[in-house]
Amino acid sequence: MPPVVDQARDTLVWALGSFRLGNLLDILIIAFIFYWLLLLVRGTTAMAVLRGALVLLVAAHILGSLLQLTTLNWLLRNSLPALLVAVPVLFQPELRRALERIGRTNVPELLRAHTARPHIIDILVATCQRLSSRRVGAIIVIERETGLEDHAETGVRLDATPSVELLLSIFQPGSPLHDGAVIMREDRVIAAGCVLPIAESAPPDLGTRHRAAIGITEQTDAVAIVVSEETRQVSLAHNGQIHRNLSPDQLRGWLVKLFGWEEFRPPIWKPTRRFLQT
Repeated sequence: MPPVVDQARDTLVWALGSFRLGNLLDILIIAFIFYWLLLLVRGTTAMAVLRGALVLLVAAHILGSLLQLTTLNWLLRNSLPALLVAVPVLFQPELRRALERIGRTNVPELLRAHTARPHIIDILVATCQRLSSRRVGAIIVIERETGLEDHAETGVRLDATPSVELLLSIFQPGSPLHDGAVIMREDRVIAAGCVLPIAESAPPDLGTRHRAAIGITEQTDAVAIVVSEETRQVSLAHNGQIHRNLSPDQLRGWLVKLFGWEEFRPPIWKPTRRFLQT
């Protein structure tokens, strides 16, 4: 039998022989800590930076090992202490918000199953119909894979169950939150009065809400619904494209096509890939 196979077999036998229940517990605790940290920074700028840095570090390590690059390997080995100091400094706002969220989070809320029913889309369609009939402008952004935490921080945090009455009250003229965007995550309204990026390349005939809808969907994979107070038209934007003058049935069709019900699963069991998205 080749020496490599013998060595691999001996290593496996040693690992299995020395494995204890405490080792499994140790691995589970570390995995949960990393999962929780990813959960806290999901949807923030820090997540994108960390993902990019991780890709660069792994690529540099592989390149240095394969080509025996002494200087690069030395730099990677000795940069860890500097990174431990740099990370808290660079991500101080994100860390502060993360600690605040830990203090506000309770386990039952984390484990609660966000099961979306057809009534979520019914609520959105009915709300847009009512707003359109009243000539009230509105913009509702629905999070998908890309987190919107940074944008939610620009508004007022709510964490409320969506309803037609709630959304109408938010966009009611004279309301302090009227001019901003509502952001929804799964089956919750997480923030209102939010500021969104404005698309510079949008057609000049579009208003601020429509330009904001295009802007947020250019930067993320979110879906934005806009109601125009001038024309009473309902529009939907995604992937930087806007579809205007939608009927209630057309709006419903777009939402079912883009979301279905699979997006709304218990958050603690969602695949880790969701938290590695920007």
